[in-house]
Amino acid sequence: MPRKTGSTPPDVVVLTSSDDEETAANTMSNKKTKSVTRLQEQRGSSTPIVSSSDKKTIDCRSFWKAGNLDFGLTGNPLPDDGDLEHARIHPKFLHSNATSHKWAFGAIAELLDNAVDEIHNGATFVKVDKVDIMKDNSPALLFHDDGGGMDPAGIRKCMSLGYSSKKSNTTIGQYGNGFKTSTMRLGADAIVFTRAVRGGTATQSVGLLSYTFLRMTNQDDVIVPMIDFDISGHWAEPIVNGSQDDWSSNLKTILEWSPFSSKEDLLIQFGDIGRHGTKVIIFNLWLNDEGIYELNFDDEDEDIRLRDEANQGGLRKLRKSVAELQSHISYRIRYSLRAYISTLYLKRFTNFNIILRGKPVEQHSIADDLKYSKVVKYKPHLHVVQASVETTIGFIKEAPAVGVCGFNVYHKNRLILPFWKVTGDGSFKGHGVVGVLEANFLEPVHDKQGFERSSAFIRLETKLKQMVMEYWKSCCHLMGYKPPGLYYLEKTKQASIGPAANIQNKLAKEQYDGPSEGSNNELNSTQDFDVSGKSYVDRICEENIELFRRCEDHATKEIKLQELVGIYIVYVQNKDLFSS
Repeated sequence: MPRKTGSTPPDVVVLTSSDDEETAANTMSNKKTKSVTRLQEQRGSSTPIVSSSDKKTIDCRSFWKAGNLDFGLTGNPLPDDGDLEHARIHPKFLHSNATSHKWAFGAIAELLDNAVDEIHNGATFVKVDKVDIMKDNSPALLFHDDGGGMDPAGIRKCMSLGYSSKKSNTTIGQYGNGFKTSTMRLGADAIVFTRAVRGGTATQSVGLLSYTFLRMTNQDDVIVPMIDFDISGHWAEPIVNGSQDDWSSNLKTILEWSPFSSKEDLLIQFGDIGRHGTKVIIFNLWLNDEGIYELNFDDEDEDIRLRDEANQGGLRKLRKSVAELQSHISYRIRYSLRAYISTLYLKRFTNFNIILRGKPVEQHSIADDLKYSKVVKYKPHLHVVQASVETTIGFIKEAPAVGVCGFNVYHKNRLILPFWKVTGDGSFKGHGVVGVLEANFLEPVHDKQGFERSSAFIRLETKLKQMVMEYWKSCCHLMGYKPPGLYYLEKTKQASIGPAANIQNKLAKEQYDGPSEGSNNELNSTQDFDVSGKSYVDRICEENIELFRRCEDHATKEIKLQELVGIYIVYVQNKDLFSS
């Protein structure tokens, strides 16, 4: 196939998807860095760049509508890269990819995960703060950590799609997509400053991921301008991979579309990074449907809030029960970033701080707040060896006044499902019962706000339902509730056998629990409960739990039989060897 010819936008990096992690280049020699697989540095220009006097923001600043923007077609030919065709990635993909984050705090958590994963590289803090953009006096979101940073090859991997170098069982990131989805979910543009020391060579790099740039210049490829410096000596020396004109063109594009107007302004941003670390500034933050910034920096000086969630309920006077509910951590994590981060990681950090707007976040252990807590072990039935999962279950300290319930499920120390309610909405059982567990045997979905609905997940859900019912049966009396069936059994002993007794028992039931759903206070049916006081619904639940136990027993036996069959097959295949 003949090579395609033609020119492309200024000296930038064209990003296409790569799933070949093993062949990505990661070495640097002679002050020149090889690009990652399928990252091509382009030279020359045929597409005009919008001048500095033109509009520098996209027409629509609402995230959920930004994907409807039309991109003009430039007709740029494919890159000249040998005989292989490359799939293009249209800039609209940046937006559609970011829609995996339905919740802005989920996107912020992704960026915090990147900093937490740097603890093994010596990171001691990550700062999250608001900064003001001098060009237009608009707010921007800052993330700054003192981790190992990225060398020129590393920042190109970070900016590429689907590449992840995180292979440890302890790191949170795994899909190689979190940086792109999270930054584009929070704002239209992001600029990255990073320093690293690799093999005795100290470097610093700047990269600009700008949806605004791509939109306003009518690009039909995702291109990211980057510049690199060698700082091993006394001053920052540009690392030039092509020509000096190429490097200067990249710098010009970054200055034209970033919050910084000069090379000196860019270099100043490295002043507080130190020898290694990373700083991400997300600007042109998204607005809500009312044209107001989605993130609220004004209500609390030491917090960042979600405006739409925090405004639910307005200024009307709330009932005491509603006010108590909204003051609980389960409600506050929906709109307060400080509250959410406090529960985001299961284990307390020993030498690492998350600093939100100048104040460290105090980690909050939900399990430590539980009353009458118990630890229940559950061993998932998997084909691989899996240790038992310990679940701490108990009543919240505000019970019974506050009826919050559900399980907080973590994965590799990171909160995935907060206060996941496994019981039915109409059930009073489990009122105020909360659990905490770490389920590393499950796979989280890409936005890390839920799990894949696998067979292991379904079995866990059934087990947690059983756990709630058994805990409620044994401990509800500690909170002033009567154990299921006890109240009705006492009434049954006092009443004579017959229709009148059934009516009396049903009246007693409705005085204690309220009318049953759909009864309309009518006593036409006298067969909702058996002589032991159990409702037929309770009996069916118990039967289902018993069936679940039997299924688990059969699954265990099946695994043991498969192991025995495997041993027997090995024996038959090597029978002669054993005989000799």
